[in-house]
Amino acid sequence: MPCEGCMEWDNVSTGATTEFLLLGFSELLHLRVLLFLTFLTVHLVTLAGNMMIFMAVVMEPSRPPMLFFLGQLSAVELCYTLVIAPKALLGLAAGGSAISALGCAAQMQLFVALGGAECFLLAAMSYDRYVAVCQPLRYAALMGEGLCLRLALACALGGFAVALGLTVAVFRLPFCQPRRIEHFFCDVPAVLRLACAQGYAAQLPALAACVLLLLLPFLLILASYLCIAVALLGVASPAGRGKAFSTCISHLAVTLLHYGCATFIYIRPTSSYSPARDKVVSLVYTNITPLMYPLIYSLRNKEIRGILRKMLRRKKIGSNQEQRTKTNQETKVELKIEVKLLPAGLCNVRAALGSLRERPMRCPQQPGHGGRSRRGLRAGPPLRPARG
Repeated sequence: MPCEGCMEWDNVSTGATTEFLLLGFSELLHLRVLLFLTFLTVHLVTLAGNMMIFMAVVMEPSRPPMLFFLGQLSAVELCYTLVIAPKALLGLAAGGSAISALGCAAQMQLFVALGGAECFLLAAMSYDRYVAVCQPLRYAALMGEGLCLRLALACALGGFAVALGLTVAVFRLPFCQPRRIEHFFCDVPAVLRLACAQGYAAQLPALAACVLLLLLPFLLILASYLCIAVALLGVASPAGRGKAFSTCISHLAVTLLHYGCATFIYIRPTSSYSPARDKVVSLVYTNITPLMYPLIYSLRNKEIRGILRKMLRRKKIGSNQEQRTKTNQETKVELKIEVKLLPAGLCNVRAALGSLRERPMRCPQQPGHGGRSRRGLRAGPPLRPARG
């Protein structure tokens, strides 16, 4: 429906002249310093943890498919936090920050694309667990490097395509004045609240994106784990059943964290929208869950723990070698200084000894041969043994 002060996305009002105001946590100005330091610490720890996992996977020459997908997931989480956290910290420090319409659209596009890629990656990881548990003898043949690369590329392209369609559909809507977003980033529900057209047509792109990015991967994950559960019921040994299920615990925990928050935010009636509650839940899935992922995988995954131990051992060996090299260099410098401080007589003796070493050695003359050398002597007849 039309309203006064609506902003149309046309040639007159472009992304260069239109701005939104991210209010963030403007109602908590008295806690601004504490919140800023807390979020900054969480952001830095999240970056360090995911970077450590990503570097550990990259430095491993022979990595199984699960490690490959884990490296992709860590890379997604790194980009995920870098898209949201800097602008949120800036708004928290200034009590609110302005963002252009083009910048808001870019942030929404990247946020939805990375979130969708993460959903598809979780589905690909669930398929990997299905093959490992249900078809262990064919695991190496089915989960080859080529299939893993194609799955990772399909996850990235699928998330980007759906996010692009959703962003274009949202920013084609007319927005009403004042353009104040009750959030610390350009999330889809918060931006849709500013649209003048409040109806089913405005919510349809978001609903379609939820079906493609949330519901479809969730059904694939559910189907994989139903097959895994059926296969585990056929295992007679409780120890074997527990060992097979333990390989899925990390993935299950991450999936529940991700889908729990995403379902609460995006799959619900619009009448239940609450800005304050949404900001708290968004804090969890944009800061806490990326922080929990490295902890979950490093504690539960034996391969990750082994790789991290190798990295720490290499770092320790490298630091010891550097210390030895530094010590040897200091020793050489001290020796040079001592040589320079030697008295002149000792230096002359050293030079004389060096010249003697360089002279050729001559064989001494044998006494009783008239001063002839060994080369002048003739060999006598061989001695005969005495007869008894």
